[in-house]
Amino acid sequence: MTDGGMTDGGMTDGGMTDGSTVVDARGRRCPLPIIDLARAIVTVAPGETVTLWANDPAAGPDVAAWCRLRNHELVSTGALPPDGEEFVVRRRS
Repeated sequence: MTDGGMTDGGMTDGGMTDGSTVVDARGRRCPLPIIDLARAIVTVAPGETVTLWANDPAAGPDVAAWCRLRNHELVSTGALPPDGEEFVVRRRS
């Protein structure tokens, strides 16, 4: 899904997840990936994760800042072939 859609676990558009909620924000530009992440994080229990896929160049700094401001944990980041990045965010509360 490239319209900010969410899916729960499994494999979505070419990437493997660990059962966390995946938000595919590829093709969406700032501030939409963060808005999609904010909508998704409230759907998981504290301690669970949301994985954001984004190819907006601003996504990296935006996700890190959003996590600090909202007191969530940025667990990991990584490349998402063929372009973009994957951000795993753990809900703290």
